[in-house]
Amino acid sequence: MAKDLWQLGEQYMGLPLDPADCDPDPFVEVRKWLQVAVDAPLSTPNAMTLATVDDRGRPAARIVLLKELDDRGFTFFTNYQSRKGTDLTTHPYAALVLFWEPLHRQIRIEGAVEKVSPEESDAYFASRPRGSQHGAIASPQSRPVPTRAAIEELVANVARDVGDATPERPAYWGGYRVVPDMIELWQGQPSRLHDRVRYRRTADLAWTRDRLAP
Repeated sequence: MAKDLWQLGEQYMGLPLDPADCDPDPFVEVRKWLQVAVDAPLSTPNAMTLATVDDRGRPAARIVLLKELDDRGFTFFTNYQSRKGTDLTTHPYAALVLFWEPLHRQIRIEGAVEKVSPEESDAYFASRPRGSQHGAIASPQSRPVPTRAAIEELVANVARDVGDATPERPAYWGGYRVVPDMIELWQGQPSRLHDRVRYRRTADLAWTRDRLAP
């Protein structure tokens, strides 16, 4: 079985990736890659790994959904009191990875993290399905709970209390934006001689790009 696992993913194929052919603006290039993943079509092209570090210096990683991409950075939403939220309060830096296996592509992002404005969080919360709103209000995310029934009861209580009114976003829930200072595009190639293009932000907030060895 282990030998079979070692053989998985051996056949990498992809179009050549060269720094000279990439847009000088990494956000432009990332949007192109994301659109290719959307058009593929992949089931969840905006799923990304988020890695944080706690007050002991121990890393943790989990999957979150990219909900906004603009020239400021990469935005996701969560409970500010969750494990990831407490990590980011202690160390407001994070790494992201978008990985698209059928395309043999990944994008790595590193940078500082900031909360988005309350208005942005309000707008996104209002766009969510009602059940998701109730769940965000009710769930003590990342904290122990005795049973699933206990969570369902909390959600039912919120639904009863809110009634037909429009739920308000709780202060402990909202968005984070990863403001990148490094973005790497990775394209799988045969014989594991993968193409890697790295963008780095300079002191004057411009971007440089170079090729990394596979």
